[in-house]
Amino acid sequence: MMLRGSVVGRDYGVQVTVVEDDGRPTRFTWEGRVYGVRRILEHWVTLRMDWSPARESQAPERRHWRVEAGTARSQGVYELRHDTATGTWMLSRVGG
Repeated sequence: MMLRGSVVGRDYGVQVTVVEDDGRPTRFTWEGRVYGVRRILEHWVTLRMDWSPARESQAPERRHWRVEAGTARSQGVYELRHDTATGTWMLSRVGG
């Protein structure tokens, strides 16, 4: 993840189960552990690169959320991505 010009963290790209409240992630399950979202640090929206207006009338968005989250034992910064066309959530990056 980008933090003031430096690259930190590790890429994952694994599907996770997310519980939402009004479209915002409140907790997610990754590798059998539940991570509670304590704070949303950043939120941004991008369009999928494979989108074509000739094939789909509405642009499929990817909603990105950088969150501070953790379990009872650990806490960290996680980047979640929600693909609005498929409804899937991915864990994109994990950083300290």
